[in-house]
Amino acid sequence: MTDVRFENTSATTQTNVPVTFGQVFAVGHLKAGEQLSGRLDDGTTVPLQVDVKAKHADGSIRHAVISAVLPSLAASTTRTMSLVKGGTAPTGSTSIDMLMRNGFSASVHAKLNGVDYYASADDLLKRSSATTWLSGPIATEWQVHAPLQTASGVQHPHLQARFAIRWFPGVNKARVDVVVENDWAYEPSPQNFTYDANVIVGGKSVYTKTGMVHFNHARWRKVFWFNGTEPQVDVKFNTAYLLDSKALPNYDRSLKIAESALTTLQKRWTGSNIEPMVGAGLAENYMPATGGRDDIGLLPGWGVSYLLSMDKRARMVTMGTADLAGTWSAHYRDKLTDKPVSLLDYPYMTIYGQASDTMNPTTGKREAFPACATTDGCKTTLTHDSAHQPAFAYLPYMLTGDYYYLEELQFWAMWNQFSSNPGYRQNVKGLLQQEQVRAQAWSLRTLAEAAYITPDSDRLKSHFTQILNSNLDWYNATYTNNTSANKLGIIVNGYALGYNNGSGMAPWMDDFFTSAVGHTADLGFDKATALLKWKAQFSVARMTAPGTCWIDGAPYALNVRTNSTSPFFTTYAEAYKATHTSDFVALACGSSAMAASLKLKVGEMTGYAAATAGYPANMQPALAYTANVMGTAGKTAWAVFMNRSVKPDYSTAAQFDIVPR
Repeated sequence: MTDVRFENTSATTQTNVPVTFGQVFAVGHLKAGEQLSGRLDDGTTVPLQVDVKAKHADGSIRHAVISAVLPSLAASTTRTMSLVKGGTAPTGSTSIDMLMRNGFSASVHAKLNGVDYYASADDLLKRSSATTWLSGPIATEWQVHAPLQTASGVQHPHLQARFAIRWFPGVNKARVDVVVENDWAYEPSPQNFTYDANVIVGGKSVYTKTGMVHFNHARWRKVFWFNGTEPQVDVKFNTAYLLDSKALPNYDRSLKIAESALTTLQKRWTGSNIEPMVGAGLAENYMPATGGRDDIGLLPGWGVSYLLSMDKRARMVTMGTADLAGTWSAHYRDKLTDKPVSLLDYPYMTIYGQASDTMNPTTGKREAFPACATTDGCKTTLTHDSAHQPAFAYLPYMLTGDYYYLEELQFWAMWNQFSSNPGYRQNVKGLLQQEQVRAQAWSLRTLAEAAYITPDSDRLKSHFTQILNSNLDWYNATYTNNTSANKLGIIVNGYALGYNNGSGMAPWMDDFFTSAVGHTADLGFDKATALLKWKAQFSVARMTAPGTCWIDGAPYALNVRTNSTSPFFTTYAEAYKATHTSDFVALACGSSAMAASLKLKVGEMTGYAAATAGYPANMQPALAYTANVMGTAGKTAWAVFMNRSVKPDYSTAAQFDIVPR
């Protein structure tokens, strides 16, 4: 089926090594009820605990969290474990009492305005009902949470602690995942809070931060180990299997990530920008900043570097930046459900518009979020949007099964919904159509990923699926199934026509959207396939349409009508001629004369052809998905594109290096 490799990153032999990782499975590969075992490279069988989280439509397993105890890992070596069907299910039992008998304790402390607030994981495990995330004889993870409170029991209205304690009874160790949040959606007077933080595990202080400014609607995370040190093991996945499962875009698996790129990632991972409530890791702190960069794409550049190399430096940056995604003020938790706030529960919620826009006629209540406590009380060092939003948490959750990353994905997917006027998005439908085309693209990507991988038992699964279907229905009704839609295959809603006085659009943004639709179709959402086929005609035409030239097939802007009120052109050739001078149109496509007029090499495309984030690179994923669904026409368009003379060196930044399946 597939395999996983375990690298001992220490210089000493480790025995009885506990590991937990996430794994996606292709449709039909692992049926419900089938036992899964691990087989090491020396033939040793390793019992596996498989916590199934999501299933495909046919009932087979889509995503699971797998736990094991490896018998031994020799110093500085890597062992391969095949995942095979059959074997015996692990046996044994565990309980919170067993954890407590080993002396477990963990707590969070915050000294705020001279007052000590705290929350104790061991007290919560003893006194309250814990939620179980993993359950079995190899690993059980209990989740508990509570407001920070004083010694006299006075609870802080905003600050809360969340603990996820993953207990491995066979080795008497526990992983302690600590999250501190300031993110209640409807708590009055939201604001930043400054405090001295201290985390204590097993009676020892393991993390301190003086003067931490905890941003509003944000959270921070740290992970520790109880009753022993953290296992020094790096989990490496079978990249080819992950890509073949279609859970991820089909990045060029023949590409080797440059050692210099991996070294650079490691060097960049330093300083205050990797501290919670300060920076955003490798993401752009000012998200709306323009220009090509490595955090934009279906996956960010560092995530693709990790996926294609399985290098521990790229993993560190990928997981670390996902941890720091909590620093952005994009986190709104519902006290009633204890989940990220949902559009289906509050269809009129928004962070924009007038308070009157948020009146829910069914309940007679306004769903506007409370205003900040003071004028400057919610200012932060980070600015986020949907038009330049990285895919922070999808890959990290897929490969770790960590609940924190799941909720990060859900928080961002819902923020993209309520960061718009309720009327424009048609309230509960959550339509994205009013946004910039690139915002529609990245919001659709995140929404589809949340619908795909959220556990089946999570109430938000159906919410994300409903919102996704509403959007796909809107796009198909507006374009795919609409005989009056433009014949070019371009998105023209929202702010699409903001170029050349309303006569032009940005093909590169449109390519972002096409790639997001292609990814959504790959995830198994059939309504996206029809939309992809309609969109693909634009990609094909730019490479092969008669009377045009693919050399300028990825321009910054393209005129698609004569003026802001005239009808759209009916052929790409008309748009091409309206965008170029007659002298340029008369040049032979790909000729030395055309190259000379553009001051480029023969066969070189315009739009920064050598750049890893240039306009031809932006186009590549759209063309790859086009080739998957458009038969001979799609394959021909891809062949033309691949014959260009100047291409990027994707070994340093591969987020757009997607190829046909």
